[in-house]
Amino acid sequence: MPDLPKRTLGRTGLDVTVLGYGAMELRGAPRGRDVSDEQADRILNAALDAGINFVDTSIDYGVAEERIGNYISHRRDEYYLATKAGCLSGPLVDNPPPAGANGRFPHVFTPENIVRGLEQSLSRMKTDYVDLLQFHSSPSIAQLNEHGALDCVLDLQRQGKVRFIGMSGTLPNLKEQIDLGVFDEFQIPYSAMEREHEALISAASEAGAGVVIRGGAAKGGPGKEEGSAWDKWQAVDLTDLLDGGSRQEFILRFTITHPGMATTIVGTINPDHLRDNVEAVLKGPLPNDIYTEAKRRLEAGGLQPIAIEVR
Repeated sequence: MPDLPKRTLGRTGLDVTVLGYGAMELRGAPRGRDVSDEQADRILNAALDAGINFVDTSIDYGVAEERIGNYISHRRDEYYLATKAGCLSGPLVDNPPPAGANGRFPHVFTPENIVRGLEQSLSRMKTDYVDLLQFHSSPSIAQLNEHGALDCVLDLQRQGKVRFIGMSGTLPNLKEQIDLGVFDEFQIPYSAMEREHEALISAASEAGAGVVIRGGAAKGGPGKEEGSAWDKWQAVDLTDLLDGGSRQEFILRFTITHPGMATTIVGTINPDHLRDNVEAVLKGPLPNDIYTEAKRRLEAGGLQPIAIEVR
């Protein structure tokens, strides 16, 4: 099988495979479906065997970090490793602040929690450093400055425990995060079914930052035939543009056609799904005429980027 194509992750200079592996699927129960250690071992090594060289995880993903440490730390020189900052660690796990209105994990951006969390991640993943430490949950600049979180992460970078710093960013804070000019990378949600951040992906890339896409397979919607992404797919007729490929393949190829992105992290525990994703990426970006027509139809159906001016 041909090697997976690579793109440079912005100013980091890291050449990452266009398809990365997102480890959230490895979190297991109760927040996810039950995943055995054997399944985790198999899929992590299958991802590396397929040539994937970018692995993204988080403290929030249950036992994912331990599984990375247990099953692929002996292959550490084969992949770039990204995790998150601000996730609850230490005593905050047992005494967390209230969850937000969306019910998601709360995050605490104090130096104490960030340092403790990183040390925990390094220990669990059996490594001395991470290639990329990303602030989780898109904090505002005011939140980053309130307790010195940004200075803390920059200090961890100076210590060599972190090579590059990033932001898992979304609207409404993404614009100011890009404008700040300090982040080497942004992780941004995006797919044909979720185009709100499309212009900001371009803006981040033009500012010199690398862009990692999450949700680039539309969270499986068009493939699973369920969920909001599936509902959106049905509302926009793209069937004649598939050219014999699957809906899921089309979605993934649409994502990698964006010139501003470097890699898209796709999570799975199914080796067959992993192989399908690899084969889709090997087909490359969509032809320009198909891409243009797809965007025209998506916009006609209300799926369009949000126009935001970025300096």
